[in-house]
Amino acid sequence: MAGYWDGPEGEQCPQRTWLATRVGAAAGLVGAAYRIILLRPGSALAALQTAAADSVTMATLGAVFGLSTCLSAQVREEPEDPLNYFIGGCAAGAVLGVRAHSYLTGTTACLGFGITATLMKIGNKEGWRLTGPPKL
Repeated sequence: MAGYWDGPEGEQCPQRTWLATRVGAAAGLVGAAYRIILLRPGSALAALQTAAADSVTMATLGAVFGLSTCLSAQVREEPEDPLNYFIGGCAAGAVLGVRAHSYLTGTTACLGFGITATLMKIGNKEGWRLTGPPKL
């Protein structure tokens, strides 16, 4: 998500939302491919329906995350606050709970996505790295 981190937070909301939507759709396609390979649907039509449903769900989660994060940065007038990312992740988790018709799924996804997004924001601000040689 190289373009997502470019520029100040709370600006260019349509572009950020579109980028998050594309990343979500791509993740949905990858997840759907694994699901189709592992669970073998009964027909090609069922496989296509699975791929479409998974991709649309993940694209929706990406869009909700991107829009919620950007709007909360604008409304709160604190664009670099990691709480904006928690709000966006929690909103995406709530949408997943609605999709699953489960309060427990929504609550768990809200906390999981929110904490993960917050850690991503903090890590990006502080220069954390997952791969490569350590910075000394």
